[in-house]
Amino acid sequence: MNFSSKLLENAVNEVSQLPGIGKRTALRLVLHLLKRPKEQTHHLASALNEMVNEIKLCKKCHNISDVDICEICASPKRNEEILCVVEDVRDVMAIESTAQYKGLYHVLGGKISPIEGIGPHNLTIESLIETVKSGNVKEVIFALSSTMEGDTTNFYIFKQIEKYKIKTSTIARGISVGDELEYADEVTLGRSIINRIPFENSL
Repeated sequence: MNFSSKLLENAVNEVSQLPGIGKRTALRLVLHLLKRPKEQTHHLASALNEMVNEIKLCKKCHNISDVDICEICASPKRNEEILCVVEDVRDVMAIESTAQYKGLYHVLGGKISPIEGIGPHNLTIESLIETVKSGNVKEVIFALSSTMEGDTTNFYIFKQIEKYKIKTSTIARGISVGDELEYADEVTLGRSIINRIPFENSL
């Protein structure tokens, strides 16, 4: 791909690093930005810059937040006795969109995957165990995707917390094996949470 401008080429190269964006799509997006009023593109650049510099991870659940404690953890309307363990912020958004879950979350930041070099120490499992040890949590819901990595992570965490004698459950298999939560429709995902089953039954 030949570029008449080094500035254009640099912008295309950066945009093409985004997931699912190839060089041709990146070029189309960059040219679109050039056609828009400069103020709009400046607003976009400013929003991205502010997000990168100012965004935080909630100190309690590790969800993305604007403040130290996210709105979900800070809400007095949430049930602090139920903790839903998810892979990342996209899963929190997917579950919240169902309006069927009123407990709290714990975001792991990924799944155990030896092939990718991701072990338990790369995730927020230690802080999850500390939360369970506090004694406030009565049930942990495993809501990871039904993949080999998801099942491995669920089982690892289960073995770490089973001595605390709390209820553990997993979302019902209304979600197809191998599917990610973010792609499930809201009704199916909502029913999967409501109809969750004891984790031991899924082993």
